[in-house]
Amino acid sequence: MDNANVVLIDAARKKFARFRELTDRFGEEKAWETMLEGFPELQKQRMGPLLALPTLIEGFMQSIPIFNSIGMDMVAVDISNRGIDAALEIQKVCPYLDVCREFGYETPCHVICELDMEASHRAFPEMKGEILCRQAFGSPVCIFKYERPAKKGR
Repeated sequence: MDNANVVLIDAARKKFARFRELTDRFGEEKAWETMLEGFPELQKQRMGPLLALPTLIEGFMQSIPIFNSIGMDMVAVDISNRGIDAALEIQKVCPYLDVCREFGYETPCHVICELDMEASHRAFPEMKGEILCRQAFGSPVCIFKYERPAKKGR
């Protein structure tokens, strides 16, 4: 496992541990909102430059090397149509499947993917995101769909 993947897994362990601690102390709803504090602002910093590109697919294509460098295997597909700028993010590797079980979770989706999706929605309210399928539920890949109104002239 290379260093970037070790850092990713370590960060995931911290996230699962914090969510477990907050859930035990305050319940899941309060834990969820607490985990989201400051996260939309972080998503704006991370994703803002990529989403400022003319199309979602351009930003997603630029993010592939980032995801692949941390041990994931990403493919992006442009599904823009009828005035909607849209893309699929397909992840062939989920590095969180084993880590979540260390903290008593059957799947990583709620603590990792759903939290990321909610933070992204709050950061970019004009963009819709949806998780279409999950490796944790038996699919061969995880697929995330993102869409927003197409920019003028597109």
